[in-house]
Amino acid sequence: MSARHINPILKLVLEVGPIAVFFLAYRFAPIPDGLGTSERQLEQILFSTKVFVPTILVSLLASWLLSGRLPKMAVITAVVVTVFGGLTLFLRDDTFVKMKPTILYGLFAGILAFGLLRGQSYLRYLMDELIPMREEGWMKFTVRFVVFYLALAVLNEIVWRQFGTDRWVDFRTFVLPVANFLFIMAQVPLFQRYALADGSRDHSE
Repeated sequence: MSARHINPILKLVLEVGPIAVFFLAYRFAPIPDGLGTSERQLEQILFSTKVFVPTILVSLLASWLLSGRLPKMAVITAVVVTVFGGLTLFLRDDTFVKMKPTILYGLFAGILAFGLLRGQSYLRYLMDELIPMREEGWMKFTVRFVVFYLALAVLNEIVWRQFGTDRWVDFRTFVLPVANFLFIMAQVPLFQRYALADGSRDHSE
């Protein structure tokens, strides 16, 4: 199946939609009366996880059907979500779903850092079709990406361990997506500085 262009608004819905569904499912979960705070929050997490896992898989499938391709980072994210969501439901332990961002960001950072040690930007292989840029630019962008994702992994651990489930859900829904958006926007000067003038690919290593 050949790659096709997706409407930017629809693409945004496919990317952000599952997170919004997770938040709404948590807030409006059908919870029995009489539960304590921790029991209520656990039931909310379990319900929202049941909704979130199939939602993100449907979103990935829709993206593939509409565009004819599967973004590598989206596939990795869906796998991690499915595994940790499954553990959360099977063991009835919300620790797994709360640690999912930590594991995901740490995994991406670790893979990219390994590539840097080898003198390569693995991020370029994931995003080169989106950002035509010279090799030097990709290396700098990858270093920044590693530092940023490690910071998010640490921040996620602090939030869910210190501020409780309700605040973590707010953090997961609003802070993390906004932080990722602001980080990418902050890299625009870098993209422009190292952009390939004619949009062609830089094959230098």
